[in-house]
Amino acid sequence: MSSVDVPLLAGILRQAAQREILPRFRRLDEGMVRQKSEAIDLVTEADEEAERFIKAEVEKLMPDALFVGEESVAQHPQLLDALNEAPLAVVVDPVDGTANFAAGLPLFAVMAAVVRNGETVAGIIYDPMGDDFFMAEKGSGAWMRFPDSDRDIRLAVAKPLPLDEMVGTVSIAFMPMANKPQILANLAKVRVAANYRVAGHDYRLFASGHTQFVAFNKLMPWDHLAGVLIAQEAGGYAARFDGSPYLPVHRDGGLLLATDESSWKLLRREVFTV
Repeated sequence: MSSVDVPLLAGILRQAAQREILPRFRRLDEGMVRQKSEAIDLVTEADEEAERFIKAEVEKLMPDALFVGEESVAQHPQLLDALNEAPLAVVVDPVDGTANFAAGLPLFAVMAAVVRNGETVAGIIYDPMGDDFFMAEKGSGAWMRFPDSDRDIRLAVAKPLPLDEMVGTVSIAFMPMANKPQILANLAKVRVAANYRVAGHDYRLFASGHTQFVAFNKLMPWDHLAGVLIAQEAGGYAARFDGSPYLPVHRDGGLLLATDESSWKLLRREVFTV
């Protein structure tokens, strides 16, 4: 168990969505959207205001925790190094899928993870459009939870399938250019390979048994800590491409999740190799 009040933390994410994100959905003026590092890397007023709200509320709930938000790190990159050493930290993505949000697509999420002594111990993915949570605490399983309801649904990954029947999501934006042609060709071996440009929903699909694999290359902690824990607690197998466990300190090395270790090895050998 995380010894953190995860439902209260989840409630903060929901409040942020209701106060700062949803009122701006499809109502963003030109000045409310900016490019950060490149054309596909956007930040909106909703990202910034939601993170500001979450940070203030987390400081009340967990005053001893280091707060690491995507937009905070954009302003203070040293926070990533601080995360590696922090006894307790809360890592937040205020709007996961910002490009979708900015384009008016109703596929985005709010995510938070709790890291204790270098280990992810709790994770939450909130879907503002569906108004529900995927959440997990280490060792306690993964659950779909609805606000103001006692009805929780235990999450479980799908059963393994042959390679040519697998459905998965693959982020290609940060795939090394030297490897991209071969990997894209290899993806013809699976039934469906999709890319929704929102890690939170990639993890939700996988943890609820609707896909057989998920793959990423860029490993920023706010994108993956919550999702990997939820996927593992739902029975999935996760590792970096070299086979090592994914940890909060990792920023590279790629990441592949599959329904079980055998499927992971099959995908690594047949698809995600050059």
